[in-house]
Amino acid sequence: MKKLPKLAAFSLAMLSASTMAATGITYKSPYCGCCKEWVKHMEDNGFEMAVEDHVNMNPIKMKLGIKPQLASCHTTVIDGYLFEGHIPASDVKKFLAEKPKLAGLAVPGMPVGSPGMEYGDQKDRYNVIGFSKSGMTMVYNTHN
Repeated sequence: MKKLPKLAAFSLAMLSASTMAATGITYKSPYCGCCKEWVKHMEDNGFEMAVEDHVNMNPIKMKLGIKPQLASCHTTVIDGYLFEGHIPASDVKKFLAEKPKLAGLAVPGMPVGSPGMEYGDQKDRYNVIGFSKSGMTMVYNTHN
């Protein structure tokens, strides 16, 4: 009889550990409303997000190794990985679960219909790009 409560407690602990939110820090402009909306999207999907405002994002992107062709308005670091731009939380979750040998994901520019860039029913087709530190890129996912 004593084994059952221990097993239940162990199962509950494992469930809690598997559903714990990842914590990230987002670097963004204090004037960018779509960045705030993307952070809200991430928080609504279980992420704990810290925010650090910077008037000039270029030095941060350069320091972290974000190539200009991958750039967007905000940059996030979660578990040592880089997430640039309006990436859906579902792609971030999948990426973190897979732990690929990549530096991170990016959605270059600011495609309409991506998280934080909603505009009525308009939805542009866009790619989520996986990238390495050496500059290699690949399409990780496509949306809309």
